[in-house]
Amino acid sequence: MGIDGSFWRAIAVFRVASLVYAAVLLVGAGGYARPMIGLLVIGVMALWTVATIFAYSIEEFRGWPLLALDMLVTLGCLLSTPLVQGVYQQDILPITATWMGGAVLAWGVHGGRRAGAAAALIVSLTDLWLRGAGGLDFEKLPINGTVLFFLAGVVVGHAARLTKRAEERMQQAIELEASGRERERLARGIHDSVLQVLALVQRRGQELGGEAAELGRLAGEQEAALRELVRLRPEPPAAGIADLRTLLQKYGSASVTVSAPATPLTLPATVAGEMAAAVGAALDNVTRHCGTQAPAWIFAESDGGVITVTVRDEGPGISPGRLEAAAADGRLGVAQSIRGRIADLGGTVTVVSGPGGGTEVEMSVPADL
Repeated sequence: MGIDGSFWRAIAVFRVASLVYAAVLLVGAGGYARPMIGLLVIGVMALWTVATIFAYSIEEFRGWPLLALDMLVTLGCLLSTPLVQGVYQQDILPITATWMGGAVLAWGVHGGRRAGAAAALIVSLTDLWLRGAGGLDFEKLPINGTVLFFLAGVVVGHAARLTKRAEERMQQAIELEASGRERERLARGIHDSVLQVLALVQRRGQELGGEAAELGRLAGEQEAALRELVRLRPEPPAAGIADLRTLLQKYGSASVTVSAPATPLTLPATVAGEMAAAVGAALDNVTRHCGTQAPAWIFAESDGGVITVTVRDEGPGISPGRLEAAAADGRLGVAQSIRGRIADLGGTVTVVSGPGGGTEVEMSVPADL
């Protein structure tokens, strides 16, 4: 059941202890003005205690419908106090005694400190309204119980939320550690077999020349990509978050150099995917216009709340007006695959090029998307 289950078990113990306390108060007061109604209310409280212990123990049942019903039953029992005790005296506890705090604690555990505070407000105002005989004169009414309810709801809600986060992070750490050990085991096997074979194929292909040289070049690219994949350690991701470095490293090869910072470049997963696709489109242009063996460089950095990725090559460059002419002819590689993608993300693209001077495509997006 995890840490979360410990809170629900503690609430169950609180409900049972509070129910016994309410029954003792009823007996000690001689049943109040109307003992039979008091016993009936205690019976309802007992049945609801059993029901909530069972319902909250099942994770699928925990939710706002059950919490709302819990609050309604608690308020119903609390509102029966004048019927049981006669005139509601301010110096004695209601028929529910401390049992009405169970709903407050349940709201806090499920929804956090805000939900706990809201439940405490509902129960406390109802209690004060009854003590004031239908009115709320805060100068005359005792508010010590209200303060305690608020403290219980907020503190328990906050503690429950912190423990849930701690449990999630602990689980992520355990999974990351297991993944790291498995990655190291596979890396040793890959290094002793696959990487050595690819290096041998590359070297022998270069020595033989001809078609074997092309096979050797391809083997070298795959060796570089595989080494980078083995070297890169995964970072624990947040929900819906991706590390852009991981997506860019897949483009690394014998002819493409990827340079990224040591710290994660975190972006929403969809944004990181579009950014990586734009980089892929820029590399496709390098291959198309500069050749399959043309060197290219990918630089990624984060500065001033902006993540920037630059793709640079040493090809023939782009003559003035060529991009505009390509867009007019319906060739939208740069216009749509690169500029269009980045513009949709709220970013900018800058192309710096000239005849014989290579090309540099700089793509920037806000880091706080």
